[in-house]
Amino acid sequence: MSALQKIPSDLLSLPIYGTAIDSADDVRDLGVWLDSELTMKHHISKIISVCFYHIGRLRQLRDKVSQDTMRQLVTSLVLSRIDYCNTVLAGLRASTFAPLQRVQNAAARLVLRLDRWSHITAALRELHWLPVKYRIQVTIAVFVHQVTTQQCPLYVAGLVAFCLSDSRQRPLRSASTLAAIVQQKRTDYGR
Repeated sequence: MSALQKIPSDLLSLPIYGTAIDSADDVRDLGVWLDSELTMKHHISKIISVCFYHIGRLRQLRDKVSQDTMRQLVTSLVLSRIDYCNTVLAGLRASTFAPLQRVQNAAARLVLRLDRWSHITAALRELHWLPVKYRIQVTIAVFVHQVTTQQCPLYVAGLVAFCLSDSRQRPLRSASTLAAIVQQKRTDYGR
């Protein structure tokens, strides 16, 4: 059952100044496509189509530019799209973002001029490219590091609380590890 079926039918179309505004299955915000169930499949399919378009166009230049130039072009046109807002993909099943890994594999084969049957792990190592799953984890780790060292805006630092020792309470092991506290939300919407 989709999220739109859970919404009362009188809210599927809102009248504003005499004009009916219909609800949508997908919306775009800051270049990220959000679907009604937050599966991110529409967002991933958009990234894949744009990346494979650029890979196809760059394949035409493969014999005309050096490997280093091709690597820079692939990094700016393909990998930057994979990395843009990739933290929204954290926690999804590996099968959901596996197509992004296929895009990265195709990009690596393009840069190194490999055929489609070549082993890709060695190619990614040679290029020093992390697989997509680990690129997401590194992005989150860098973000958390910036929060812990207070190298981020104050409004972001205010969203994360850390476990600190309190002299009135029994000391906790987590107080010495700078563990982040998950703040409980009161509503299902907040969660």
